[in-house]
Amino acid sequence: MALEKGEGHPLGVVQGGYDGEAHRLVDRLVEIVAGVPGARVKGPSPAIWLFGPGHLCAGLGIGWVKLVLMSENLLLDLVVAVLAAFCGGLIAERMRLPVVVGYLGAGILIGPFTPGLTVHRESIELLAEIGVAFLIFAVGTEFSRTELRHLGRTGGIGGAIQIFGTMGVGLLAALPLMGVSVSQAVFLGALLALSSTVVALKALMSRGELESPQGRAALGILVAQDIAAVPMIVFLPALGGRSGIQISQLEVTLGAAALIILVGTLLGTRIVPWLLSHVAIPRTRELFILGVVTLALGTALLTEAIGLSLAFGAFLAGLVMAESDYRAQVVAEALPFRDLFTSLFFVSVGMLFNPAVLVSMPLEVAALSGIAIVGKALIAVVALLIIKVPGRVALPAGIALAQVGEFSFVLARVGVSKGAIPESFFDLILATSVISVVLSPLLLALAPAMIRWLSAVPLVRRAFVALPDTGDLSEVAGFRRHAVICGGGRVGGELADALHRRNLPYVVVEYNPRVVDELREAGVPAVYGDAGNVAVLAHVRLDEARLMAALMPHGAAVEVAVRHARHLNPRMYILARASNAAEVRRLKKAGADAVVQPEFEAGVEVIRQALERYGIFGLELDHVIAGRRHSFYSHAAPERES
Repeated sequence: MALEKGEGHPLGVVQGGYDGEAHRLVDRLVEIVAGVPGARVKGPSPAIWLFGPGHLCAGLGIGWVKLVLMSENLLLDLVVAVLAAFCGGLIAERMRLPVVVGYLGAGILIGPFTPGLTVHRESIELLAEIGVAFLIFAVGTEFSRTELRHLGRTGGIGGAIQIFGTMGVGLLAALPLMGVSVSQAVFLGALLALSSTVVALKALMSRGELESPQGRAALGILVAQDIAAVPMIVFLPALGGRSGIQISQLEVTLGAAALIILVGTLLGTRIVPWLLSHVAIPRTRELFILGVVTLALGTALLTEAIGLSLAFGAFLAGLVMAESDYRAQVVAEALPFRDLFTSLFFVSVGMLFNPAVLVSMPLEVAALSGIAIVGKALIAVVALLIIKVPGRVALPAGIALAQVGEFSFVLARVGVSKGAIPESFFDLILATSVISVVLSPLLLALAPAMIRWLSAVPLVRRAFVALPDTGDLSEVAGFRRHAVICGGGRVGGELADALHRRNLPYVVVEYNPRVVDELREAGVPAVYGDAGNVAVLAHVRLDEARLMAALMPHGAAVEVAVRHARHLNPRMYILARASNAAEVRRLKKAGADAVVQPEFEAGVEVIRQALERYGIFGLELDHVIAGRRHSFYSHAAPERES
């Protein structure tokens, strides 16, 4: 039995089986480190016990003991990591936090820098590499050439301004604050420039804003970031690596990349679809899955072998499949692999995080968190304002991007492995990510209040006050007892079409300029503006209207519009759309005469169609449907005041 001096924080390492000598050494070290006479440790054999000065408990003057599994069993490491990820994700979900936070926390707990059990980091990192490949492969399958062309000004111009702007701010902050080289400062700026697509889309989805103008604006910039992440991963580590990169080396790398793209395009358009259609699909589903896995991992391995990154090959494989007829099935088969191994990737990232950085580098963590949350949001808002996006859309879209996400972890890990950045950068980025991922959804909930406040500030008021663009609405000037449709989406379009076919007067209020232009081209009277703005409602003569239908997808916007409408016209009939059952009560209390919940109504129609197949028609069927509606909407009715 040998006692070896550990590196870094651990005071010592005892290796080997638990014979008598090992017991005595372990027990004595526990007494010394823990400061408790007679303290003893019992555990399985074989194992490594790490003894550290207790940097998490330094104030108490006690140490910690870490049990490191020494088994070579990959399955054991996998089970422990998956179990930790499941528990961490479940806790985060219950706390209404992104599950990514739970995965990172699970990795920290089973990592080498905290007390408790740990597993082989190398084993989890191997599985995490697969997760990176599938994550970027899935990103590639989402972007066909047609969709890339439709990225438009939001992703192209707005995304470029946001990415380079954030990189510039990170560069200027890192040079004086951290004393790093220019290449390392650029690398740090790139890490801060990338947002979490998972967190941003989930936050927007939970608020019903994914299909809103701010949701589409945020998605455009997120797409631009996802695309920019690939060349960052390919070139930034090489430019700042231990050996740097020569011009000749860059030419070779670019030439290899061009050759891979050419060969990949040929294989993707000719050979791969033929193999999938003539070999895999006619026989078994397992062959199709094996073909997808081989394509994703094989291409990634090939590009890594010739000096490019694993991410580049995975992204190229995804782009190849995006052009094939089997794109949807490929995505469906790859998703389970992506989700499982990506969760392990986040666990592996957490295992690399040293919580002591929060104590040892608090100023740097605070500065980077400020750039990631406040700085990035402001840069994104300015970028969207430059391309003529309204301030009321730009602000929530910018806040949705105010966090550091999964591709920053991938880029940071590659940078550390190549020697382009120090390991302290990784700890800083992870600490920044955890803070920003937790705060970003909370700030997004405050966006409406921020817009109201900014609308009253003289210097920026013009950008955030939604003045109505009425277009040529001379016919609306004479409207009386007309219908005002707030929201020109699918539901609003159906109502407008029904009114138009019966020659009933109506006007549509819509916040998306593109939808307004399409409606006007179709001859529909439409007003651009926010239905929650009293001035906009006044322009459509709401005081003379017979009906208002508030059909926007976001429940908070519907509630504001209903309250204003009830105040402007107490006698008008108000019909509102609820995103969920909880909103039905709030909308009725706000003044809506009737509330419709689309998902429930779809369920009612399914019931009708199904019961008709069983011969139930007429009054009996109507009675069943009426009973279901009464049960659903009566439970959501507001309580009467006594």
